[in-house]
Amino acid sequence: MALFSDLADIDLERQVAALSRELSALKKTVARRGGSYYQDGREMAADTYSDLMDRIGDRLPALGRRARALETTARDHPAATAAVGLVVLGLVATLVFSRR
Repeated sequence: MALFSDLADIDLERQVAALSRELSALKKTVARRGGSYYQDGREMAADTYSDLMDRIGDRLPALGRRARALETTARDHPAATAAVGLVVLGLVATLVFSRR
């Protein structure tokens, strides 16, 4: 009976060693592919940012002026700003709860 136990232990050790080698190979493959996906994602993000800047780059100064004008108006009329904010909040709440 001890002979079968020893053979089973040896076979189990071989299987564990084989699985360890396979796991190591899989880790290397995942690391290579992960690096490739990361690089592709970075390039895609850079391209998207470049396209976005091409589209709105010329308009940024005008947008900044409008934002400052809106800020000044909101500061000069706080009650109206609060009322508009509450109306927008109510519309958003209505949209959110109507979808349920």
